[in-house]
Amino acid sequence: MKLIRFLFKSIIFIFLLPFFIYFVMNIVSFGRIYDDFDKVPHKETALLLGTTKYTTKHEINPFYKYRIKTAAQLYKRGIVKKILISGDSTSDKYYRETVTMRKDLIRSGVDMGDIKSDRKGIRTFDSIKRAKDIYGVNDYIIVSQKFHLQRAIFLALSRGDKAIGFVAPENEGSSASANMIAREFFARPIALLDLFGLPKFYEPWKKEFKDKF
Repeated sequence: MKLIRFLFKSIIFIFLLPFFIYFVMNIVSFGRIYDDFDKVPHKETALLLGTTKYTTKHEINPFYKYRIKTAAQLYKRGIVKKILISGDSTSDKYYRETVTMRKDLIRSGVDMGDIKSDRKGIRTFDSIKRAKDIYGVNDYIIVSQKFHLQRAIFLALSRGDKAIGFVAPENEGSSASANMIAREFFARPIALLDLFGLPKFYEPWKKEFKDKF
């Protein structure tokens, strides 16, 4: 009987843990996410988190489109002076997040001399870690959608960075947005494993979601 109760409590705990982590990250990032260009503090650098330009249906990815547009606006308004693009450009010769994002930022009016690209920002934790460790950037504005910013800011603050976020719009209510929000319940516990240096716990499945989290 005791074993059954223990197993039942363990199952409940495992089930509720992702929800707890999800809301903790929301609370930690509260007040550090902006969506008004006139109110966001000025910083030297924007950290633009990568995503693929096209969907599986070969349509323009709205998350990509709005991240580019938002980062370009921060730059052209003088809110940031430089943009660090961080994405995956290592695993597939046809999958080059940083290359396509750089080209589209230049097309949007950003000076190519003010853009740096981190080709090894494979996941969000990598992007945050490498921004400081490799590029010496620890005071920056992260550009992504709100659901992503909450996790990214939590990781940045946990590593001692002075990070805030600026929201790139999304098609709220769309199936894509709903899927991304649902995915966060898995991505956030994984981010904690990364933060505490415990990636071995998901290593067997790493190949499956390395581009997703």
